[in-house]
Amino acid sequence: MRIRSSKSNGAASKLVAMAKKGSSRATIFFIFVSFILFCAFLPVFAPLPSFHSPHRSHRNTVNRKFEIASDRFWRDGEPFQIIGGDLHYFRVHPEYWEDRLLKAKALGLNTIQTYVPWNLHEPAPEKFVFEGFANIEAFLKLCHKLGLLVMIRPGPYICAEWDWGGFPGWFHSINPTPKPRSSDPTYLQLVERWWGNLLPKFVPLLYDNGGPIIMVQIENEFGSYGDDKAYLHHLVILARDHLGHDVILYTTDGGVRENLEKGSIRGDAVFSAVDFSTGDDPWPIFNLQKEFNAPGKSPPLSAEFYTGWLTHWGEKIATTGADFTAAALEKILQKNGSAVLYMAHGGTNFGFYNGANTGVDEADYKPDLTSYDYDAPIRESGDVDNSKFNAIRRVIARYSSVPLPSVPSNNEKARYGPIHLQRKAFLLDTFDFTNSTNVFESETPMPMEYVGQLFGFVLYITEYRAKRGGRILFIPKLHDRAQVFISCPSEDGARPTYVGTIERWLNNKLNLPDVKCHSNINLFILVENMGRVNYGAYIFDRKGILSSVYLDGEKAKGWKMFPIPLHNLNEMSTYNPITQASYSAFSEIKSSRKKLTYKHENTSKEPAFYSGHFSIDKSSQVMDTFISFSNWGKGIVFVNDFNIGRYWPSRGPQCNLYVPAPILKQGDNFLVILELESPDPELVVHTVSEPDFTCGSNGMSLHQL
Repeated sequence: MRIRSSKSNGAASKLVAMAKKGSSRATIFFIFVSFILFCAFLPVFAPLPSFHSPHRSHRNTVNRKFEIASDRFWRDGEPFQIIGGDLHYFRVHPEYWEDRLLKAKALGLNTIQTYVPWNLHEPAPEKFVFEGFANIEAFLKLCHKLGLLVMIRPGPYICAEWDWGGFPGWFHSINPTPKPRSSDPTYLQLVERWWGNLLPKFVPLLYDNGGPIIMVQIENEFGSYGDDKAYLHHLVILARDHLGHDVILYTTDGGVRENLEKGSIRGDAVFSAVDFSTGDDPWPIFNLQKEFNAPGKSPPLSAEFYTGWLTHWGEKIATTGADFTAAALEKILQKNGSAVLYMAHGGTNFGFYNGANTGVDEADYKPDLTSYDYDAPIRESGDVDNSKFNAIRRVIARYSSVPLPSVPSNNEKARYGPIHLQRKAFLLDTFDFTNSTNVFESETPMPMEYVGQLFGFVLYITEYRAKRGGRILFIPKLHDRAQVFISCPSEDGARPTYVGTIERWLNNKLNLPDVKCHSNINLFILVENMGRVNYGAYIFDRKGILSSVYLDGEKAKGWKMFPIPLHNLNEMSTYNPITQASYSAFSEIKSSRKKLTYKHENTSKEPAFYSGHFSIDKSSQVMDTFISFSNWGKGIVFVNDFNIGRYWPSRGPQCNLYVPAPILKQGDNFLVILELESPDPELVVHTVSEPDFTCGSNGMSLHQL
């Protein structure tokens, strides 16, 4: 994209000047710090190190250097082969970071690559979070402690099968909406603010400053999306301004000429890495990579070597052969190529943060599973006793410069027996429709983001006149899935009647039945955001009802929108009437229908909260487990107020949700389920010791991007 005004050019020049000025100050400061450290750690009468050789033959705690020369990586003057793996701190419980990193090291990895999701760290404008799952500094310091180098991918776009590729959903509440991944000035201002808070945290952790970070990525696979060099150059200027001119910046693009032309920055300012399908002949692609790097500055690097693949709801679980994967890796390593396994350990899409993809058009929507196991060598629960881990480890052992550590054991799993649940409240009973202060009103439906609800659910309500023969409901643009209910207010004590479900990928119309009612009929539409699209042309993915709603071809007007505040990953559980209802006895729910009974109460199609508990007698018995949702419909589950994620066994393939031991505790543990469709008639779930990806229909197909 062309820069359309001299103002933009002026801003860029100013940033260049700032970068040079910042770099000068940083250089003086680092020389001073280096001298102090040198004096502090140099033993008395120790010989001074040689500074004459461009590639020193020994490492020095003061003069650390990671660089590219002669088409090789060099670490402190010695040739270095990156054998790395992606492991995302935000997909692993912080108490398990060390466990997973030690297993990655036992696999033979010397480097960890991780994305940084903007939406996790800035969940609301200018509200920055760097604690809990978002404590990236603690994660990086732990990598350093364990002797692992780091390649960091701060985006601002990350893809990662993560909601909207890491962009914050509150972008959609800004008018006009910033255009991500472009030179849009509003977007760039937000990036500058974000990176201004993030990148300074990396400075003391850069390799040359004594930390683990050897490379920092600019954007992510931009060549598969756009062709805006001004945008990429702006990111480079920002990164240099904060990080200095010594750290290696890199781009990653698919290993075809078109992608590299659009996504790379020629010359030696930014290193261009590639990725490609596992099993492709790597060396012709590495030769192509050389064309986009300066002479002598193109060490062959597959920045995403795929050990598995992602899976969407409704597909068979994606798998790749262990020996096939290991053999493909060896083709890279045996000729001194470098590779980063994507993924070394996948982890879990806790909360509402899973992403989604699209197929032929925007309506061909494919949300990702809660599990991000990815068929990686280190499984979702950290297990390493599997053929893929062993096969890859055998290959890496042949090329590692140091002996591999022993392999840790799998974490123990426990079964805590069946958990019997009670229905605590129907979801619709938790709203006060007459006196609510948390309601938004407009003539036409508003997107979720406009009512301050970025994840989960929004309830849309209007009313219509009864019509003989019923009516036809049509929502041209729905993101992503809606359950529809009707009720007659004049029929005292009547519960809402489930009419049907509308899904984005089917774009189906719904017949509203003929109801005899002496007043207007209430229409309830409960809309679920199932994850924003994270890749491709359709990533501009607002949620909720995005069009007019039609009844028999006429627009329905006069809408009320009720946000449903269910907490997400890394959010503290706070009091609100929705979640509080799940812990309260049915008689305590303040509703006009609070004392009603429902004769089919265990098979109701109406969304409801269910809760139960299980006890763990000893602290030594607190272990990982899985919760099986066989015979349940679709919903969200919380364990001890932690949002484990979505379940949908009827669609499959995921049957069980992983529960890490750090979420559990000795004594009583509480389970709360928001079941949207059809609870198990027995109202019971089972804790089991293994994952299960065999649910859903047998007619599912495997999709790959």
